[in-house]
Amino acid sequence: MRLSRRRVRGVVDKELRDLRRNSNVVYTMLVLPLIFLVQPVVEVLTLSAHSAAVLRREHTLTYLLAIPTLVPAALAAYAIVGERLQGTLEPLLSTPVQRRELILGKALAVFLPSLAVAYVVFALFVIIVELFSAAGVAGALLRTPYVLAQVIFTPLLATWSIWLGMVISARFADPRAATQVAILVSLPTVAITSLIAFNVIPANLRVALGFGVGLLVLNRIGWRVATAVFDRERLITGSR
Repeated sequence: MRLSRRRVRGVVDKELRDLRRNSNVVYTMLVLPLIFLVQPVVEVLTLSAHSAAVLRREHTLTYLLAIPTLVPAALAAYAIVGERLQGTLEPLLSTPVQRRELILGKALAVFLPSLAVAYVVFALFVIIVELFSAAGVAGALLRTPYVLAQVIFTPLLATWSIWLGMVISARFADPRAATQVAILVSLPTVAITSLIAFNVIPANLRVALGFGVGLLVLNRIGWRVATAVFDRERLITGSR
């Protein structure tokens, strides 16, 4: 059966309303980005003009890729367990909406605000660097390949984290536990981006291509696993 854009849009609208009403979700979207913004801002603002050359051997912007990894994982972890908590899972699953439409709608409702948060934080970081850093620091830090990497890898990382979070959400009955586990299983991805930022893993075209292809493959697998886990009968039985 073909996907209905109208039904997908309806699921997205419903999910976004639920996210706005959840104070824990709003708190997560505000606090996690700030945690990962502080370290690079402090590092950059404490550099002198003479130390700007150091940034050409580092990849500080890659550190910010932790934001599109952790924020969507935390939000997606609420996607199904949140329905159980509110008692709306059975009514939702009894609607004529297809399984794929439900998953896609829930995923988009997490993807869109997560992407917005990641790009806003990145733009804020760029503005701070441009306005307050020492002479030469902005030019050494904000190089085209690293800006492009931030733009390209943000949606790929967010999508992968969403599939992880949704699979975990389907397996848990407690939203706090689901969120904690979703963040925990996302940490290996954060570790990889952090190792690149700290120059442990070399940042070159081969690594970037391998990382990108790997994420595309993982996202394909994640979509299939999330669809398989979203079994109506099992979810309704589990909710009881």
